[in-house]
Amino acid sequence: MIIRSPLRSLRQQLLFLSAALALAAGGLAAGGAAPAAAATGPCDIYASYGTPCVAAHSTTRALYASYDGPLYQVMRLSDHRTRNIGVVQPRSRPAPDAGGYADSAAQDSFCADTTCLITEVYDQSGHGNNLTQAPHGGFSGPALGGYDNLPIATMAPVTVGGHKAYGVFIEPGMGLRDDDTNGIATGDQPEGMYWIVDGQHYNDGCCFDYGNAEIDSRDDGNGTMETSYFGNATAWYHGPPPGPWVMTDQENNLVGCVNPGSTSKLCPNLPSETSRFLTAVAKGQPHQWESEAGDAQQGALATMFSGPRVDSSYDPMRKQGGIVLGNGGDNSNGSQGTFYEGVMTAGYPTDSTDQQVQANIVAARYAVQALSLTPASATATPPGLQTFAPGSSQESTVTYTNTTSTAATNVRLSITRPGLFWNAVVDGTRDTSKTDRKSVV
Repeated sequence: MIIRSPLRSLRQQLLFLSAALALAAGGLAAGGAAPAAAATGPCDIYASYGTPCVAAHSTTRALYASYDGPLYQVMRLSDHRTRNIGVVQPRSRPAPDAGGYADSAAQDSFCADTTCLITEVYDQSGHGNNLTQAPHGGFSGPALGGYDNLPIATMAPVTVGGHKAYGVFIEPGMGLRDDDTNGIATGDQPEGMYWIVDGQHYNDGCCFDYGNAEIDSRDDGNGTMETSYFGNATAWYHGPPPGPWVMTDQENNLVGCVNPGSTSKLCPNLPSETSRFLTAVAKGQPHQWESEAGDAQQGALATMFSGPRVDSSYDPMRKQGGIVLGNGGDNSNGSQGTFYEGVMTAGYPTDSTDQQVQANIVAARYAVQALSLTPASATATPPGLQTFAPGSSQESTVTYTNTTSTAATNVRLSITRPGLFWNAVVDGTRDTSKTDRKSVV
C-alpha cells in the first residue's frame, strides 16, 4: 500500500502514523487501539483476599499494578552477554500508554542478528523465587552437566493488549527450576497456583508442569509435589481421548479426578482443553484439591475436579516447596508446551477469587500476532510506527498469517488513517483496501 501524508504545515517536523490494521475474516478481527491496562494485577487481587502471591513469573506483563522491575533475562549466543527485559513504563506521548507489558523492543534490539536464550524468569513477588536452568536430577538433561536446555527467547511471540511480547517455548529437554525457595508451601500447607499456556502446544511426555516440586530434583515419593499439569499423557488418571487435559501432578500420579471405590483411571467428566490461550488453576489444602480451566481470552473458569486426595499416601501431602516450569519433579523432561505467566499463592484461594483473576487475565487481551507492516521504524516510540515528512509517501507491505485451524477466505486488509488529509491506497489502484479471495490455510 502507498501511504501519503497531507500537504499542509505541521507543528512538528515529523508526524507519526500508527499502522492500525484491520483484519476481518469470518468474524475474526485483529489490530485496533490498545485498551488501558487493568488497574490491578492478578497478585493484587490475590493479596486483597488474604492469599498473597509468593511467586509470580511472567515474560509478557507485570503481575502487580506497581511492579516496574525486570521480567526475565536473555543471553545472546554471539558473545554470551545478558540483558534484563523489563516492563514498558507509563507515558502520555505520543499517545497515552499505561505500560506494564514486556519491553519486547529491548529484546529485539539486543538479540538482532543472533540467537538469544531465556536464562532467568524473575519472581515479581519479592520473595526471590527466580526460575533458572533446571539442574540434573533423577533424569539428566541434554545440556552440559546434565542440566536442561534453556528456552529460545523468540519462539513464542504474542501480543498483550495489542503490544508484542514473548512467551517461554518449551521443547523436550528444556526446563526451568528453583530448588531453593522462600515462602512456598511445604508439608500439607494450603496453596494455589495458576498459569497461562498455549492450549495447542503439548504432548504426552512427562511432564509439562508449573508449581510445587521437590527441592532435590528427585522423585521423593507420593505427595511430594503439587503442580498444575497440561498435556495428553494417559499413563495415570486422565480424561476421554484425545485430550489434552488440565490436571495436577502430585508425584507418581497425574491426577484429573478421583474415583472412590474404583480402580479405573478414566475421568469420564474431564473435558479436553484446546483454547489457544488457556488458564489452568491448581490448588490444595488438607484433604482437598481442585483444578480449574478456562479460555484466557474470554469467559469464566470451569471446575475440572474438586474433592479428596487419591488415597492415604497423598493425605497428608509432603510438599517440599521447590518450583518447576516445563519439567517434572525428578527433572523428567520429555514434555513440550508454552508458558506466558503464572503465580503461586500462600493459602487456598476461593473460587470467586480465582474468577476475579480470570477476569483480569481476559482484560489483558492475549492474542496471536496476525499482522505485520514493513518497513516500520525500529527506533520509533512506541515501536512499529512509521515516520513521514510533510507531503511524503511510503510504500508498505501488509501481510497476515492465518493462525486458526480452518481456512480463511475473503480476508480484507486496510490501514486506518489518522485524518481526512491522509491517503492510503493499494499500489497501482485507487482502492483503499485489498481483499484476498483465495482460501488461506
